[in-house]
Amino acid sequence: MPQVPSPLRLLLPLSQTLAPAPLLHLSRRLFSSRPATFGRAASLRALAYRRHHPRRGSSTLGRTPREEMAGGGDKEVAFNRKRAEGRDGGKRGSMELKTRRLNPINTTCYVQILGTGMDTQDTSPSILLFFDKQRFIFNAGEGLQRFCTEHKIKLSKIDHIFLTRVCSETAGGLPGLVLTLAGIGDEGMSVNIWGPSDLDFLAGAMRSFIPNRAMLHTHSFGVEQNASSQSKDSVVILDDEVVRISAMFVKPRYHNGAASSNDTDLKPGDTAIVYACELPEIKGKFDPAKAAALGLKPGPKYRELQLGNSVQSDKFDEMVHPSDVLGPSIPGPTVLLVDCPTQYHMPELFSLQSLGCFYEDSFRQTESSAKKVNCIIHLGPASVTKAVDYQKWMKKFGATQHIMAGHEIKNMEIPILKGSARISSRLNFVCPQLFPSSGFWPVETANDVMEKHKNTSSEACESVSAQNLLKFQLRPVAQLGLDRASIPSLFTYEDIVEELMSEIPEVREVPEQVRKFWPDKVDNIKTLPQLGNHMLMIEEPWISQSSGRLDDGTRLQEIVQRKHPKDNQEIPCCVENATREDLEITFLGTGSSQPSKYRNVSSIYINLFARGGILLDCGEGTLGQLKRRFGVSGADEAIKSLRCIWISHIHADHHTGLARVLALRSKLLKGMPHKPLLVIGPRPLERFLNAYSTLEDLDMQFLDCRHTLKPGVEAFLSENVTESAIPQLENTMFAPGSKMENYSRKPASPRDTRALSNFKEVLQESGLEILYSVPVVHCPQAFGVVLRAMEKVNTAGKIIPGWKVVYSGDTRPCPALIDASRDATVLIHEATFEDGMKDEAIARNHSTTKEAIEIGTSAGAYRVILTHFSQRYPKIPVIDEVDMEKTCVAFDLMSVNLADLPVVPKVLPHLKVLFKDELVVDEADEVLEAVMY
Repeated sequence: MPQVPSPLRLLLPLSQTLAPAPLLHLSRRLFSSRPATFGRAASLRALAYRRHHPRRGSSTLGRTPREEMAGGGDKEVAFNRKRAEGRDGGKRGSMELKTRRLNPINTTCYVQILGTGMDTQDTSPSILLFFDKQRFIFNAGEGLQRFCTEHKIKLSKIDHIFLTRVCSETAGGLPGLVLTLAGIGDEGMSVNIWGPSDLDFLAGAMRSFIPNRAMLHTHSFGVEQNASSQSKDSVVILDDEVVRISAMFVKPRYHNGAASSNDTDLKPGDTAIVYACELPEIKGKFDPAKAAALGLKPGPKYRELQLGNSVQSDKFDEMVHPSDVLGPSIPGPTVLLVDCPTQYHMPELFSLQSLGCFYEDSFRQTESSAKKVNCIIHLGPASVTKAVDYQKWMKKFGATQHIMAGHEIKNMEIPILKGSARISSRLNFVCPQLFPSSGFWPVETANDVMEKHKNTSSEACESVSAQNLLKFQLRPVAQLGLDRASIPSLFTYEDIVEELMSEIPEVREVPEQVRKFWPDKVDNIKTLPQLGNHMLMIEEPWISQSSGRLDDGTRLQEIVQRKHPKDNQEIPCCVENATREDLEITFLGTGSSQPSKYRNVSSIYINLFARGGILLDCGEGTLGQLKRRFGVSGADEAIKSLRCIWISHIHADHHTGLARVLALRSKLLKGMPHKPLLVIGPRPLERFLNAYSTLEDLDMQFLDCRHTLKPGVEAFLSENVTESAIPQLENTMFAPGSKMENYSRKPASPRDTRALSNFKEVLQESGLEILYSVPVVHCPQAFGVVLRAMEKVNTAGKIIPGWKVVYSGDTRPCPALIDASRDATVLIHEATFEDGMKDEAIARNHSTTKEAIEIGTSAGAYRVILTHFSQRYPKIPVIDEVDMEKTCVAFDLMSVNLADLPVVPKVLPHLKVLFKDELVVDEADEVLEAVMY
């Protein structure tokens, strides 16, 4: 395939351009099926979502030769065969680290709280250490990229990333961040990554889907297991003219009095790090009169003396030393970052010898070795930092500014991603039926762990709670101390609605217009029902338990049909007889490539209510999005009740949130009877999960997507499976006689047999008749998925077929997916590119909006919901009204109930008023600007 033009590199999904070498090649037979016959499209009527940008009409990619794009023979649907087979390569060679000229006389230096996870409590906050010429970040939890885009923090300026622990809470955002930096420019950029020896496990796991060239600069540090503990609890990891950073090791003691190094319960990922950041002393004021008296002329030698170097006198035969011309030096400020994640870490933390020089009244401290700590940032949870012993330890540092950056319940009231919250609030105002999350939720005081460790005023050490973007200035010396100037202003849901009505006065009428699509007797909708810990499992209280009918026995769909008689013949029986607790589809991420300001990456939550839930894809930030939609405790309930997680392919934007979800589920269910969670995905994903499970208990069972193809699943469900029968489940994947056919015929392991048995139980518990994967055209081992519910009997005794949901994953239009989507109740299809960018869609093996809609029309799907939009469309994609009576555009946190499907497409035109003044501006440019400049 020809070299991609340089401007187009910015459009490449970074997690895909750096895909590893293929493990399997897709079958040519899959692509040689007879081409689909698309239904005749309706006349095109352009929706005025945005003014068209001059660039929208033409492609930035030259026409690729036919033989490279087709699947063999004459095909109506072109695709990039090299990409589908994993032979498209990507950037080659190693990425060099950025080289910067350091500025030891910094005019500005501060530490700043980056409030990732403060509102959702799903990840650890990050800390930025800022210098004029260097940037350091401590911890890179999920959502860091999205946070930096929102607040215009330049990721390309980051030189070093330090981890206080190696786990999903502190490093969940690292894979995406590494891939983003690797995709910048022609050669890519790299960054130094530092962490305890456990970092080696994480780096090894990440290499299963991240090329080695992006992982060259990882540095682990630690102490020898058999070394004496004295003076071995710290190590200097960075020491230059700007800053000295040392690390102190804190390991848990699970048994009283037992040394952590001998604790048999200790496992990788348990070690926490305390970082000490010491700035060099500030030289005294330069005295020109003394310099002149010593025979020096004004010029470069003045600066050399200020830098601490001796120079030769211009008039006398003698050396002039800095002490001859400089006043008294000022000690450099010191910052400590303390991560004490559990009570088991406290004994080791309190006994660290390397901290002794920082204590105010330590008996080991002398005048010459005294080091004053100006600021300590505590990253541990409130359940630890509010404990009496911890507070007493804090007092040992004397008059130090303590900033409590651990999770505190009161921080939940303030959304960290203001742009996303603003869009959610506006959509909720216009249509709360589809957008029940307002972007704000009340504090859940029942979970406030601070009450458990409430201290009296005499016991508590004076401190301040961290706020998003709170700074502690280190230089200039005159500004030493807290700086709240950058803290975002507070805002509420009411503020956003008032701003909206002021900006777009005609929006006042829209909620009433939208409400008419729902029956009058059931329009008392609440945004986020407070139903205790089980709020997620029960639908909104405006519908009763037998929610398919009103009090007088009238079915909701009958009212809808009366209002919209033209749809009478179209409503499937499963929708016509639906209750509000059959199925709800919540879109947790609708963007592609990397998290952006308004759209998170791919993730869909299938809410089956009393029967649990299923995740389709699990991109970075999935857990945070669940908590934004359902609240902290509601999301925890959703995680605990998951039946399985299905992953479409190995690209990072579809699975890097998986470890965080699995680790949290394991923690929530610890001590409770439960089964490992079934994860269905491509085989390379299993290698990542197995390697990562060394760090955290993921409590999962893996099943290869190739074992869940339709013929095999149907055969398996119809009779008892045996190990000898399992290879037949995979034979539809490869062409007969292909070089990969032998691989597909290899017997599966007993572990796969157990996973298949678990798979059958999952279907029964979820009320599903079948779940099977569909090979699609994107990259090696890329799949779509079909879910079909069991049939049921209505009140009249009639058998009602179950609903059918199809999710495409990432794909070009392909016959296999069209066949699988026949008569689907809902087809969720990717629409990465607009219609005018078909060449880019072919090159990347994605679909355009028109192609996605035509697939739904051709397959006879009742409703088509478009998702996975390129980040060039900031809020709403460019789309023409083609068969829009069946189609809807997905937004983050949108929830579509099975009972609402008849009216969903009718809502979309009413939402355009929110975006009527939007220009077609590439958010790719905004993201690039946030990353680079």
